[in-house]
Amino acid sequence: MILQKAFAQFNWKGLIQPWQEMDWWLFSLPIALTALGGVMISSTERNQGLTDWWQHWITGGIGIVLALLLARMRYEILLQWHWIIYGVVNFTLIAVKIIGTVGLGAQRWINIGGFYLQPSEFAKLGIIITIAALLHKQTADSLQAVVRTLAVASVPWVLVFLEPNLGTSLVFGSITLGMLYWGNANPGWLLLLIAPLISAILFNVLNANWLILVPLVWVAGLGIVGWKTLPWRNLSAFAVVVINLISGKLGQVLWGLLQDYQKQRIVLFFNPDLDPLGGGYHLIQSRIAIGAGGLLGKGLYQGTQTQLNFIPEQWTDFIFSAIGEELGFVGCMAVLVAFWLVCFRLVVIAQNAKDNFGSLIAIGVLFMLIFQILVNIGMTIGLSPVTGLPLPWLSYGRSALLATYIGIGLAESVANHRQRFKLKTSS
Repeated sequence: MILQKAFAQFNWKGLIQPWQEMDWWLFSLPIALTALGGVMISSTERNQGLTDWWQHWITGGIGIVLALLLARMRYEILLQWHWIIYGVVNFTLIAVKIIGTVGLGAQRWINIGGFYLQPSEFAKLGIIITIAALLHKQTADSLQAVVRTLAVASVPWVLVFLEPNLGTSLVFGSITLGMLYWGNANPGWLLLLIAPLISAILFNVLNANWLILVPLVWVAGLGIVGWKTLPWRNLSAFAVVVINLISGKLGQVLWGLLQDYQKQRIVLFFNPDLDPLGGGYHLIQSRIAIGAGGLLGKGLYQGTQTQLNFIPEQWTDFIFSAIGEELGFVGCMAVLVAFWLVCFRLVVIAQNAKDNFGSLIAIGVLFMLIFQILVNIGMTIGLSPVTGLPLPWLSYGRSALLATYIGIGLAESVANHRQRFKLKTSS
């Protein structure tokens, strides 16, 4: 009776008071995905004597604690520390080039007591905080603010690209463009930013006979966009056309800057059968596994492609193929719906934030996640080149898992400390 009375009188509301305004959908969905990730990792490793699944869950547990602590912290504090965070990000990325560990043809990790830390994963969060602080002080409705943001983002982007880590460098681009858009940048400016890369691809892919008209029409359209959105209209339009024509011719130069394995991934994306037992093997086997799953899947631990190890290191970047084979179309759709809800809640948090800084943090986390989700799932079914990006909360990768939970914690801090307006009752 005494214990029952004490239990009834305990101040449970006070216990959860620091987190009462959290978005619990945003918090619970990643936990569910992490639990599923551990199960699927154990399935892919079942016949190989590996036990990464429990490390995935332990790392996820640490991430959950970090997310709760960050949700309780007032995110506005980061405004005072954003340049220090930016400096630490660049320092760690430089340290990778000096003392980093080489693996899979790249130097991306720092060995700290047996834990292989990947600074580029945490650098994504650092650049989100930095850009949010910059656009909080001055929105991106002027070219000066856009150029300043791009200049700041370019330093860690170059360092990551030189590791080399093309996939993560593309995530940096997604974060920067997404936050600029949310920060009120002219969409035409953002199109012109990515236009040279698209021009280089178009001129080198569509360069036969009448197909050359496609990139020429594209460049003409860019000239119109430059004329409408940039100052000194005629000069700007002319400069845009010239830059994109030159970019088209420089496509071979840009191609030469890529590593051999990066070139192979792009070539095999268009035709994996060119090397079915080598570079195209992953993609071919992944598509077979997902297609074999059917509506309901073959059942947990029953997938032939997964259990017979047809897909090397499936527990990392190709975990979605295991879900497709063993849980089928229904399992894949459940994962996609969970990801959609996470992204939707981040948009809601961004819209309801009390200031631009908080809103931009939520949007930065959104674009960090959505790019990785689309590219990872796309590459497992042949809709995008293999880039080595993990699937958030599902793929094995301790640094990536911690970074995504920290990102959720930052977004939860924005939600937890948003202003609440209450109607005043008349006396």
